Amino acid sequence: MTKVKNKKGLKENSFLNGAFIATFGIVGSKILGMLYVIPFYAIIGGTGGALYGYAYTIYNLFQSLSCAGIPNAISKIISEYQTLGYQDAKERAFRIGRRLAIIMGITIFLILFIFAPSIAKAILGDLKGGNTLNDVTMVVRVIATAILIVPTLSIYRGYLEGHKFITPPSLSQIVEQFIRVAIIVIGSFVTIRIFGLSIQTGVGVAVFGATAGALIAYFYLLGKIRKNKEQFKVIAAEKEEPKIETKEILIKIFWYALPFIMIDVFKSCYDFIDMTTVVKTMVNDVGYTTKQAENIMSVISTWGNKINMIIVSISTGIIVSLIPNLTSASVKGNKIDIHHKINQTLKMILFISVPMTIGLSLLSDPVWQVFYGSKSEYGAIIIAYFVFVALVISSYTALVSIVQVLKYYKEVLISLVVGVILKLILNVKLINLFHNLGFVPVYGSITATIIGYSIGIVLCLIFLKKKCQVKYLPTLKVLWKVLIADFAMIIGIMVLRLIIPISSNIRLLNIPIIIVYTIIGAGIYFLVSHKLNLFEEVFGKTFINKIIRKFRRN
Repeated sequence: MTKVKNKKGLKENSFLNGAFIATFGIVGSKILGMLYVIPFYAIIGGTGGALYGYAYTIYNLFQSLSCAGIPNAISKIISEYQTLGYQDAKERAFRIGRRLAIIMGITIFLILFIFAPSIAKAILGDLKGGNTLNDVTMVVRVIATAILIVPTLSIYRGYLEGHKFITPPSLSQIVEQFIRVAIIVIGSFVTIRIFGLSIQTGVGVAVFGATAGALIAYFYLLGKIRKNKEQFKVIAAEKEEPKIETKEILIKIFWYALPFIMIDVFKSCYDFIDMTTVVKTMVNDVGYTTKQAENIMSVISTWGNKINMIIVSISTGIIVSLIPNLTSASVKGNKIDIHHKINQTLKMILFISVPMTIGLSLLSDPVWQVFYGSKSEYGAIIIAYFVFVALVISSYTALVSIVQVLKYYKEVLISLVVGVILKLILNVKLINLFHNLGFVPVYGSITATIIGYSIGIVLCLIFLKKKCQVKYLPTLKVLWKVLIADFAMIIGIMVLRLIIPISSNIRLLNIPIIIVYTIIGAGIYFLVSHKLNLFEEVFGKTFINKIIRKFRRN
């Protein structure tokens, strides 16, 4: 099988290269998503943040239903047919996926728009003193417009990723986020500060940024595909392509998409459980006012999530590259390559995500002040613990995606259901328990989330070992060395605290404090990692030498 080449066109990416490009794109978009919260928090405050969080929690849940599974399924099918040299089936799968995305987008939009008042009632119940039912109804209807575009946009990303063209989808995420952030900040500022309209109206303008960003990103990818359409053709040199019926493609899309949909829906269920229980429990059982409870809820639904997304994006970028590469290895029956990619994925996540999580936890106070402008009774304290949710989500998402790509669908469902059931059972109980023990009550909700995902991680590891005979010794060796390097980093930061205060009451002074702590902490981590030969164990000698040669040429 050969491919039509165009030197000035799109470039295929290997697993590692694609993982880095995808991660760079996702991290870049998430950094934009973090930076905007600095002015946005100052504009809308805690109550506005809770309203914004309500809108996005509902949006994420229904976006999962409308498009989360189909683009990943398309990526997997495109990679499969590309490997086999089935040009006609590949293109028909793309067209079918696109039609399905349009139908699902319109259907979910209508459901959200019509039932927005009922959704608002489910969120707030009879609570008074904060956001109203009309406020929540309005933002849900506004953000529902994004569902009309995002599913089709995701299909185009899946089509490119299935061909191992990782760069355009990654850049499209930055474009989408840039437009979204510009509308969030400028739109809310103009609405509230210049026209003097309500905070709720400003939040409504802000959530519309998701629609505008998706529309611009869609046209960007559409142009890329049309300009380089010759590169998507394959020539089957060995045998004639068999006739694959549309029904067979639809069935394949359904079974490939279903686990991805379940993954995102069940992950959204964690947020939905928090949204429908945390505020009510803290008001009715613990004794907080509605405003206090909503301010705390906004930390885990909006403000803390923005910080966590940087860690989660590491695994997301790796998975984008992993799906087509692991699918290709699976189609070829290359068990050695499958085992290698599973261990390499786990090693990369541990090597990057663990020190980032620990570092953010230790620097939670100055990070909160830089982003949100002032000392908070709960903000920094909650983030210091909440960042560990990002670590377990990263690990679980990678593992459950691997299990799904290898077509162990029952095992995917088991790990998802068990985790969510544990979260549902433990959430309210742990909130009350942590309150009775004298801790911040929302720690109970965070702990329930960590337990749910952690059990899911253990189940996925057991499934892979049992079904694929995967040996985790390479990953365990890396984990041990990562923990040693992290311990050295923590000691270094603790010593540094004796010399330089870890936070300041002056907002801008926290920026150089964070920079100094980050440079020294990262320096210690990478120095110890180098001494322990971690770089080569995680990324391999070939990749490291390639990077070194590029730097030398530059």
